[in-house]
Amino acid sequence: MSKQNIRARVLILAVATAGSMAVASAALAGECPADKMKANAREKVDYKPVGVTDVTLGSIDLGKQPAHIEGRDLRFRKLTIEPGGIVPWHSHDDRPALIFVQQGEIVEYASNCEVPITHKAGEIRPEVFGTSHWWKNLGKETVILYVGDVRKDPNDHNM
Repeated sequence: MSKQNIRARVLILAVATAGSMAVASAALAGECPADKMKANAREKVDYKPVGVTDVTLGSIDLGKQPAHIEGRDLRFRKLTIEPGGIVPWHSHDDRPALIFVQQGEIVEYASNCEVPITHKAGEIRPEVFGTSHWWKNLGKETVILYVGDVRKDPNDHNM
């Protein structure tokens, strides 16, 4: 087995272990109150990334794995958002993700929620079909997010 295959297997195990530990020990992230859910509650905004560092820690071509999910990559990333930082508007219609808030507190502005949603350290936010949003760090502390997502387009560098 090549060193690259060993690294890929170790990464898969690490992601799975971290994900299961996070799910077991973390609360689901803040959610939109049921009475505030509304389709197209928020329009797309054209903010650019501000104070955000997005580092891919590893990725796996899922077409080369036993699942044979052609044209998809499993990515694991670390996002660091400085105070006042913005993660710009993006959609998860074709890119499901799990976001773990490791440090800080950040506010989400979702297309299907009339009010902002606050996410705190220790929470996990699932992002699935129908999720379009942007995030802002309104606090004084740097926010650190760990993101596992399934990317279809290798040129998709959306946060």
